[in-house]
Amino acid sequence: MRLSLWPQSLFGRLLAASIAAVLLAHLSSLLLIAQERERFVLQGSVREWTRRITDMTLMLQPLTASDRAGAIAELSAARGMPTMPHHSPLDGPDGRHGDPHSLPHGFVRLPLLSDFEQALKEQLHAALGPSYGIEISPTPEPEPLAIPVPASFYEAHELAMHQGRAHRYDVTVRFADGAAVTYRIARAPGGAPLPRNLILSLIFLVLLLVIVLYLAARSITRPLSDLARAADSIGRDSRPAHLAERGARELRDAARAFNTMQDRLRRYLDSRTRVLAAMSHDLKTPLTRLRLQVEALDNPPMQARIGRELDEMENMVREALALFRGLDDGEPAVPIDLDALLAQIRDEFNDMGSSVTLSGHALQPFTGKPQALKRCLTNLIANAVNFGSRAEVVIEDGAQLLIRVRDQGPGIPEEELERVFEPFYRLESSRNRDSGGTGLGLSIARDIAQAHGGSLTLANLDPGGLEATLRLPRRR
Repeated sequence: MRLSLWPQSLFGRLLAASIAAVLLAHLSSLLLIAQERERFVLQGSVREWTRRITDMTLMLQPLTASDRAGAIAELSAARGMPTMPHHSPLDGPDGRHGDPHSLPHGFVRLPLLSDFEQALKEQLHAALGPSYGIEISPTPEPEPLAIPVPASFYEAHELAMHQGRAHRYDVTVRFADGAAVTYRIARAPGGAPLPRNLILSLIFLVLLLVIVLYLAARSITRPLSDLARAADSIGRDSRPAHLAERGARELRDAARAFNTMQDRLRRYLDSRTRVLAAMSHDLKTPLTRLRLQVEALDNPPMQARIGRELDEMENMVREALALFRGLDDGEPAVPIDLDALLAQIRDEFNDMGSSVTLSGHALQPFTGKPQALKRCLTNLIANAVNFGSRAEVVIEDGAQLLIRVRDQGPGIPEEELERVFEPFYRLESSRNRDSGGTGLGLSIARDIAQAHGGSLTLANLDPGGLEATLRLPRRR
C-alpha cells in the first residue's frame, strides 16, 4: 500500500496546511528580523571604522615620509594587536574570557553574513575622497605589521566572546605620493545574534496558533463527519436520528437541509408502503372470492389453471409489498454467524433435493439483520439452483466480507447483467412463473445488500456459468 505524507482527511489537510503557513510566516519574520539586525550592526560598525581610519589617515597625510613611517611604527607598537577591550562585562571574575564557541547568555545566532567589505570601501571613499586608494582583504599569515583599529561598540562584546574565531581584515590606504598605511580590523564570526527570548516567544506563538487552528479545523470537519455518517445510514436504518444542527452557518444550513430531505424521504416511503399495504389487503377479498368460484367449477383442468394464476397474483402482491417496504421491517441489527446461517440455508436446499456446496468461512460475526440477509442469500442460491442446476457458495473474509454464489448455467448476456436487477424484469419471456419467477428476487437481494452498506453484482464465468458476488463492509 502506498503511503502518503500528505493527510487524506479534510481535518488533517486543514490542520497541516494551516500549521505549514504559520511556520513559514514566522520563519520569514525571523529571517527578516535577523537581516534587519545584521544591517543595523553592520552600518554602526562600518561608520565607526570609517571615522577612526579617516582620522588617523588625515593625521598621517601631512607628515613627511620618514615621520609618517615612524608614526605608523609607533602606533602599531603602542597599540599592539588587541582589537577589543582587554576586559569586558562578559569576562569571568578572574578576567578570563568565556568559551569562544558560546554566545552571551540569552542569545542565538542565525547564519547571516553581509558584504561589509564593499560597504566599508564605499564609506572610506566618501570620507577620504578619490585621491586615496583603498584595498580591503583578509589578513594573510603570518600577519604583517598594521595599525589595529579598536572594535566598535556594536561588536566589542561579540569579539570578546570569539577571540579565537574572529575574522581579521587588512585595510590598505594608499596616499597620493604612493606611500601606504595598513589598518587591521576584526569582525565577529557569523551574523548578528538574536535574543533567545525572541525565539522562545515565536515558538510559544506558533504553539498557541496550532491549538487555535486545531480547534477551528475540528469545528469545521466534525459536523461534516456527522453529515457523512448520517448520509451513510440512510437506507440502513429505517428511522435514522436527526442530524444535530451545529457549527458555522453554512454547516447548520447543510444539516437542516439534510434533515428536511430525510423527513420528506421517510414520509414518501411511509406513504408508499401504506398504499401498497392497503392494495394488498383490498386484493385479498376479490382473490378469495375468485378462489371460491374456482372451487365450484366442474372442469378440473380449468380449475387447476385458474388456481395457478391466482397463486401467481398472490405471490406478486406479497413480493411487491416486501420490496417496497424496504427497511421498514423493524428487525434490529445483531451479530450474525454467517457460517451457521449459510450452513442452514445449504441444508434446507439439500433436503429439498438441490445440490448446494459451501466452502470458506467468516473470520468473525457480521452485524446485520439476520432475516433480511437470509432472504438475500436464499434468493441468490435459489436462482443458481433453478437456472444452473447446482450452487457453489464461497466465503472470503478480510477487509470486506465476500460471499460468492456460482452456478453452472448458461449465464446472462453482458448487456442484461444490470437490467435483471430491475423490478419485474425477467429474461424468461414466457409467463410460466416456475421458470421465470416474478422478477423481484434480485431486486430484493440488492436492496438488502445496499441496506447493509454493501453491494451485489453479477458476472459471467469462463467457460460457463454465473457468479453473484455479495460484498459486505467490515466496520472497524
